[in-house]
Amino acid sequence: MSQVDSSAGASDVLVSFRGVQKSYDGENLIVKDLNLDIRKGEFLTLLGPSGSGKTTSLMMLAGFETPTAGEIQLAGRSINNVPPHKRDIGMVFQNYALFPHMTVAENLAFPLTVRGLNKSDVSDRVKRVLSMVQLDTFAQRYPAQLSGGQQQRVALARALVFEPQLVLMDEPLGALDKQLREHMQMEIKHLHQRLGVTVVYVTHDQGEALTMSDRVAVFHQGEIQQIAPPRTLYEEPKNTFVANFIGENNRLNGRLHSHTGDRCLVELGRGEKVEALAVNVGKPGEPVTLSIRPERVSLNGASEQCVNRFSGRVAEFIYLGDHVRVRLEVCGKNDFFVKQPIAELDPGLAVGDVVPLGWQVEHVRALDPLLEAN
Repeated sequence: MSQVDSSAGASDVLVSFRGVQKSYDGENLIVKDLNLDIRKGEFLTLLGPSGSGKTTSLMMLAGFETPTAGEIQLAGRSINNVPPHKRDIGMVFQNYALFPHMTVAENLAFPLTVRGLNKSDVSDRVKRVLSMVQLDTFAQRYPAQLSGGQQQRVALARALVFEPQLVLMDEPLGALDKQLREHMQMEIKHLHQRLGVTVVYVTHDQGEALTMSDRVAVFHQGEIQQIAPPRTLYEEPKNTFVANFIGENNRLNGRLHSHTGDRCLVELGRGEKVEALAVNVGKPGEPVTLSIRPERVSLNGASEQCVNRFSGRVAEFIYLGDHVRVRLEVCGKNDFFVKQPIAELDPGLAVGDVVPLGWQVEHVRALDPLLEAN
């Protein structure tokens, strides 16, 4: 499955995966046929569930795993046989991997001394990178004297201190609590913007991927399902896996009734018809899954202008502070969600009420049928 981005000129490309495969047992491919160009200076996130091949792809780029087939190029040359320490790549892991017997300053100096820099250069760079991650006063502390967030900053500083052309991050914020994680997401994003270094980031957290990245590559079963900027991925998923994996999604199963241009008509199980964008459909009569984001569904009077109009029975309200999720029974499904800002919610709405609801054609995508039970 080729996902090479033809819009990137050859001079813009820093990393190229060409037909890369990885198998540990000679039979099952963890990475199937990876073709991917990573542009200079971009923040690219590899996103996917456990076992989807994202971390293996990162480890092959780092040099800790060897491709079974294909080639990885860095700055135009093959690195298949280049050992990790000669690849000019910074790494940040979830477990920080700091040396416990060294101070913060010694941890940061280590990658520079092994590269043979003289003492005054080392000390200058360590100072600069400490101030970049706002840890100037922590140089003489040991890792055990730091909080998790501070240790992660040191790990980040250590990956940047030798000014690599590429920094790889493997679930670097996974061990932090929610508030600190969100704070560090913005720190890393702003650091990337300031330094212009190329970052390849691995996570299974879709919110993190959408917040931080220039582009996101969604992995599933060893293949990239879609690679795009966060907004495109969320608003224009190419298949049912991406629609379900990124953000919340209402799914309605039906059969293709007719197909004209970029529009189609889908018949649901009980005979209702939905007009939708034909994104990934087969022939009339074949099954399709419709995808509608909860915030794109209008309730009550707001639904009057919608092409697709139905009624739903309110089953539950789930309050989330700034918005409320309303669970309804719609078209035979009892887990159809509508997301409403608190300010727009009708205060008179109650469980058991039957209300009109609807959505526009451009907000419902007809995609490949969902194979797993839903």
